[in-house]
Amino acid sequence: MTRKFARSGLGAWPGRRTIIAAMAALVLLPIGASEAGWLQDMFKGSSQPGKSPKRVASPKPASLPKRAILAKPAASPKPHTAKLAALGPFALNPPVSKPVATMCDPAKFRIVLDVGHTAESEGATSARNVPEFNFNLRLAQRIEEKLKAAGFAETRLLVTRGKARPSLAKRVAAADNLHASLFLSIHHDSVPDKLLESWEFEGRKSHFSDRFSGYSVWVSRDNPDFKTSFSFAELVAKEMKAQGLQYAKQYTQPIMGRYQHPLLDKETGVYGHDELVVLRTTRMPAVLLEAGSIINRDEELKMNSAEHRNVISSGVTAAVKEFCEPRWAILGPL
Repeated sequence: MTRKFARSGLGAWPGRRTIIAAMAALVLLPIGASEAGWLQDMFKGSSQPGKSPKRVASPKPASLPKRAILAKPAASPKPHTAKLAALGPFALNPPVSKPVATMCDPAKFRIVLDVGHTAESEGATSARNVPEFNFNLRLAQRIEEKLKAAGFAETRLLVTRGKARPSLAKRVAAADNLHASLFLSIHHDSVPDKLLESWEFEGRKSHFSDRFSGYSVWVSRDNPDFKTSFSFAELVAKEMKAQGLQYAKQYTQPIMGRYQHPLLDKETGVYGHDELVVLRTTRMPAVLLEAGSIINRDEELKMNSAEHRNVISSGVTAAVKEFCEPRWAILGPL
């Protein structure tokens, strides 16, 4: 305030009567008017994040809620991914805070559950030679059941056909045409080929890596609504952790080579990946969940069990509720 007065150009103090009149006016100012701006700033957060990319010019679906974000993803305008990785996970970790409640009607709120990969391009192969697509489909179907049972009747399961690369554009177009409020892509993890070891399972040569395990949640800073994407990703990751699961930490390690990526939330395991088509080019907030590692022999057995699918689907359902329903956002899961 001293600086403000110094720049005002006032060379002398005003008369005593003027001062008294000004003080009286301040005392009589209505409390509601004086507090309104401060309360609004408090709920928006005291700091401003870097500018996010502009949304495409298509109309925004009526069911897509406007969400105020408290978490600050970065302290400065968005740097290049390589620069982010060089900073290390601690420098990239934004403050974790409870997001403001999003007003939406669960009966009209549409989340698209994208089944990662296709029957023709099945993704990774598990330690026991089971295609990733099979794991993705079963888990996505269970999440769909849970969400619909929780009142999210407009949940859509997206199963795409065709080869890997062409199927990416099909997923994005389908989600856009469905006017989705959220996009969640379901996957299961593996490791780079150089980290694989050989073993034999049921008479067949197979590969495994028991060194790494855990879930991970991914977002793209190039998504048209990165702030909302990041907020939902934090909710999903927080619920995974609340279910007693551990996140995969290897993506911050040099051993991952070109698969090394910045860790945006070191408490819950949210990573940044700006090159993933389904996260970068969808018009709605988009998140990718790697539910666990199927190349890890012990974790593969968990991923293959109905009990574990229930654990993960319960966590995702709780995250969607907290994202959408004020009761959950204020009180948390009951």
